[in-house]
Amino acid sequence: MNVLFLSPGFPEEMKYFTHGFEHVGARVFGVGDTPRAGLDAYVKHNLADYLQIANWQDEQEVVRSVHAWVRGKTIDRVVCLWEPVMFLAAKLREALGVPGLSLEQSIPFRDKAAMKAVLAKAGLRTPRDARCTNASEVWAAAERIGYPLIIKPIAGAGSADTYRCDDKAALERAVQMTRHVPEVSVEEYIEGEELTYDTVCAGGRILFENVSWYRPKPLVARLNPWISPQSIALKNLDGPEVRVGCELGRKVIAALGFQDGMTHMEWFRTPKGEAVFGEIGGRAPGGRIVHAMNYSCDADLFAATAEAVCHGKISQNLAKRHNCAIVFKRAVGNGRIARYEGLENLLRRYGEHIPVVDLTPIGQTPRDPRQVVVGDGWIVARHPDLATTLEMADFIGTDLRVVAA
Repeated sequence: MNVLFLSPGFPEEMKYFTHGFEHVGARVFGVGDTPRAGLDAYVKHNLADYLQIANWQDEQEVVRSVHAWVRGKTIDRVVCLWEPVMFLAAKLREALGVPGLSLEQSIPFRDKAAMKAVLAKAGLRTPRDARCTNASEVWAAAERIGYPLIIKPIAGAGSADTYRCDDKAALERAVQMTRHVPEVSVEEYIEGEELTYDTVCAGGRILFENVSWYRPKPLVARLNPWISPQSIALKNLDGPEVRVGCELGRKVIAALGFQDGMTHMEWFRTPKGEAVFGEIGGRAPGGRIVHAMNYSCDADLFAATAEAVCHGKISQNLAKRHNCAIVFKRAVGNGRIARYEGLENLLRRYGEHIPVVDLTPIGQTPRDPRQVVVGDGWIVARHPDLATTLEMADFIGTDLRVVAA
């Protein structure tokens, strides 16, 4: 099977997917704007060939270049696991006669307002919202929706350019901060815990499910750089507090008609136990959540996704064995990374349950947590017992320090 893989070198998780597809027997033809010489050696090893394009924005030229490049080859799948190029992937499928999401089917995964319209029509609970292209529309929407509210890009991903507004003064600041965004969504702020619902699908069937719990909400973590954000991949999906999200997620995927690959949905569990939809991407989750799934199951979800896309099945045993916490650290102080405080104590206390410690090396400049989700490193802690997993995650958050000086 020949697979056309868009952006094999970015984001970082993509390189593991190239290996996954190669591992299940696919010939992987990469297309990206990274120069061939700049590709990670790991990515190069897994590619049958690579086409460098000038930029992603000129979709017509990319389609023309790819069509000429693959002439004489049969392309069986066009794989896109990075949200910004979903529309391009749909256009390539049409040009090459390849099955998969069409452009029309892709729109609700990129346009938050269209997404919610489809789900509202299906009778699913979504936050009240409005799409706005200027400040006047934002103010009018705020009057209708009321405070607190959230303002965020219509075509955004993650919590970038996203702001909570509790009053008019906060909204004024948010309007100024999002002036560069062509179109925003103004929506009801949902009180409650924020979780994910992640899947691997084949032919519209859900072959694997994951729920991760954000501690705290991503927006809170992004606005408070002293926090060490956590994502907890949960072992037990049968409890009522999690099951409601899974039931909602299954209905969302059915309503949107997703077929093959990974999805990443975010939802809220209110204090009353209601599951409220947040948003969904027809892509792999970022923030090392796929890694968390792997450590939760002792499996390889990168290869499992590739097998689902190429062969319509997953051969691995993906039973959950652990709760798995990913904790992201942020350096304190100014200057270069000088030392780690508390690491020896952490490993002495919990070492058998800590499979990964990946911190910014000493001597390097700290990363900007507003730009890089992993901040100055990530640590994995896992255990069959959720309370023990949370205890370890909190210890990592408070007692381990990455110090710059």
